[in-house]
Amino acid sequence: MDLDVTDLKPSYCTVKDFKFQSGEKLDELTMEYFTTGQARRDADGNIVNGLLFIHGWSGDYSSFKRFLDFTRSGEPFDKDKYFIISPTSLGSPGSSAPSTSGLGMDFPQYTVGDMVNAQYHLLQELKINHLKGVIGTSMGGFQSLEWGVSYPDYMDFLVHIVTGPAVLGRNQAIFQFQNSIVEDHPGYMGGNYQENPHDAVKSVSKFMFLFAFTIPYYHKAFGDKNILNQAFSGDGAGGMEIDARDIVWRNNAALSFDVRDDLDKIKAKSLVIGIEGDQYFPPEIEAIPLSKSIKNSKLLVYKSELGHLGVNEIEKMRDSLLDLTDE
Repeated sequence: MDLDVTDLKPSYCTVKDFKFQSGEKLDELTMEYFTTGQARRDADGNIVNGLLFIHGWSGDYSSFKRFLDFTRSGEPFDKDKYFIISPTSLGSPGSSAPSTSGLGMDFPQYTVGDMVNAQYHLLQELKINHLKGVIGTSMGGFQSLEWGVSYPDYMDFLVHIVTGPAVLGRNQAIFQFQNSIVEDHPGYMGGNYQENPHDAVKSVSKFMFLFAFTIPYYHKAFGDKNILNQAFSGDGAGGMEIDARDIVWRNNAALSFDVRDDLDKIKAKSLVIGIEGDQYFPPEIEAIPLSKSIKNSKLLVYKSELGHLGVNEIEKMRDSLLDLTDE
């Protein structure tokens, strides 16, 4: 039976005594995750066909829904072939985060490395000592790259989608500006607020909307000013659900990410996917040089008027993913 979006029900795992790269610790760290597929086990009971999917900046475990069609028989992530694990990353609600831990400002400032290490501990709890593959999109791609350099023998293949090896240039300015929107808002109160500063997080979401698509697409889809105003306001209203401290902590993790000097540590065969029209990760700046820097790497660049959100056009990835997973 094919999966439906409503079938994406999360489970939860508690990691004891989790140590951050800063040296700080959490007595208990919660990891939210979703699984599907048929687990195959070795003689010791370890799952041997795991496939890890990692969501982007604003996602969670349910972000895997865009790839549900690829879990059908004969597709790249065939659920009869793979046991798929889609966690909510450390710092995103569902898993431990400033907003969900009760710690607020005392929640440790985590790194992309901490996000990956939390996933590693989750996999250990699930008895997965080796993965078939790791797939990451956008900020999830930061994590798939971190997996490759920190745990180079842990997987057979890696897929890095609309991402890069460091936060530089305009992306650095975007993350820093988002943080300033939050931190300069009087309702943020140095992070010690009791009520989430909704105006600030609404403005962050509206700001991100400006870079989601290609510039021509804004004119095509939102040529009517009323339609644009509705979409712009709607995106801001949706962003009000995000916690301000979660934004700052997550952006700080991204800003500290840089594996450019470690890409030669990656051993797994890799597929790097870029989108022509992506305003966050233009392939000529990100995907193309990234692929050249990774041994045993293949490159896919396709066009999408949706820009960064062209990641939802998964049919354009299908053949390249099949070539990777069928090898």
